[in-house]
Formats: sequence, C-alpha cells, structure tokens
Amino acid sequence: MESYCFQMSDNIELLDGITVFTAVVENGGFSAAAKKLGRSVSFVSKAVTKLEERLKVRLLNRTTRSVVPTDTGQAYYERCRQIVSAALEAEHDMAASHQTPQGHLKISMPVSFGRSYLNDALPEFLNTYPLITLNADLNDRFVDVIAEGYDVVIRAGILKESSLIARKLGSSRLMTLASPAYLEKHGTPQVPEDLKAHACISWAGFHTAHWTFANPEGQSITVQIEPRIICNSAELELPMALNSVGITQLPGFICNQEVANGSLVPVLCDYEVPPIGIYAVYPHRVHLSAKVRVFVDFLVSAVRKNSPILDVM
Repeated sequence: MESYCFQMSDNIELLDGITVFTAVVENGGFSAAAKKLGRSVSFVSKAVTKLEERLKVRLLNRTTRSVVPTDTGQAYYERCRQIVSAALEAEHDMAASHQTPQGHLKISMPVSFGRSYLNDALPEFLNTYPLITLNADLNDRFVDVIAEGYDVVIRAGILKESSLIARKLGSSRLMTLASPAYLEKHGTPQVPEDLKAHACISWAGFHTAHWTFANPEGQSITVQIEPRIICNSAELELPMALNSVGITQLPGFICNQEVANGSLVPVLCDYEVPPIGIYAVYPHRVHLSAKVRVFVDFLVSAVRKNSPILDVM
C-alpha cells in the first residue's frame, strides 16, 4: 500500500511537471506561464527543474531575456503537448456527458411495466434525445444493477436496503382477481381464509406462499396459500387467471383493462391488499449523468400520463 501511494504521488508530480513545462514553452517564459496557470514563478521554476532532474536532461535553455527549449526539450514538448491536449479533451468530454444527454443507456424493467407505460413512450424519448442509444431489457428477473452494468432499473414491491438510489414513481393497489368462469365453478371466497380451498396463482418475486390483507377494521391478516402455479412474470399470471386456472393478485396497472371489460372479477373487496411501490433504481446520485437524469424524469412523466392506473407521487 505504501509503495502504491508513493507511485501515485510520483506520477502526479510528473503530470504536474509536464503541464507546467508545456505552459512555459507555449507562453515563452516562467512569468507568463505562472500567470497563465495561476501559480507563483517560484513554483513553475521548481516544477521544471524537478522534471529535468527526473529525466536527467536539460529541457530549457535559460537566459536573462528568454527561455527556449533545447532540441531534446522541443521533442519532449511535442509529446507533452499531445498528452495535455488529450487530458483536456477527456475533461471536456466528461463535462459534456454530464451536461448533454448522450451515450449508451442500459435499462431493465418488468415486462408488464414496459408494456403498460413505455411501448409508446420510448420512441418519444429517443426522438427527444438523439445522442442516446438504448439497451432495454424487459425481464421480470431480479437483476444486479452494479454487477450487470445497468444505468436504471424499474422495481416493484418492497426494496431491500442497499447503496442504490431509489426514486419512487408511484404505487399500485394489488387486486385479488379471478375469471367469472372460475368463480362459477369453484365459488367466490368471502374471507381471506377461504383462499386455502382455492387454486392460487402466485408471483415468484412477491409473497409466494403468504398473502396479506387488511380487514374492514384495519387489522392485518396473513393467509398461507398453496399456489397451484408460481410465475416469475405477470405476463404469465394474467392469461392463467383469464383461462380460469385460479385466483391471483395483480397490480391495477397490469389488469385495469381486464377488470373494466369484466374478463376478470375482483374478489375479497372488503379486504384491502397493501399497495406495492414502483421505483426507478440507479447506482449514484453524486455527479449523476445527464442521460440517467433525463430518463428518470421521463419515467416520472410517463407514469403521470397513465394516472389513475398508477397512484403517482
């Protein structure tokens, strides 16, 4: 560790020397270079001397009237100018990336969220920000934001504690649902305990074997169910319920149309299910890149346009 710190300090001194030496050549002397760099003449002179001692060559011929690079110094200056120019260009590019939305954006979200909110909106986003390229992964699996290199991930449910930043986009009421045909054949549950006698369709990522309700008095009730099928995607839960496989719980934004046209019927309406939060999750808040900032703002706007399917913040 001590050796590493020494190397770092040594390298910084070298880069400082290169910057100062380049300024001296380009400004024709120590005083002019000091003024340009905002440093003292003594600092500039010592930096060049240290650089010459490090390289074991004379870089500048100094007289009382002028400072002129030696042949070796001129050749070294040409190389140093490229280094300083590349560093300034990199600094400019980094600053621009945080001011102008640009670059590759990698995102992940549940299939149902993408279908409900972004199918029509994403083209508008890309047309608004032509310098952004997009990798959109619609997948209901739990992705590792950092390890898999995602810029923004949409998550639903209770977030685990982590170092990630989460911006809440809204929340969605969970509805307990079944098809009319299923209810006609198997009966309609009147209280949560009745679910134990029914086929249930459960989501792998949220309360697989336990469904929680609040009774009319506001007391919490947890029912242990025996899922007939466990799905890792609402895109599979929905058709299973529509085809009378069993009773399921789905966020309102997924099944709003099916409830409206009567192909799915809410049950246990007197027993409220705790809503789930919908979040945009991303790695960093400090020095947030422009591409991430505008995409998260875009998500907030896209969700608001779909209200009241989702309860927005």
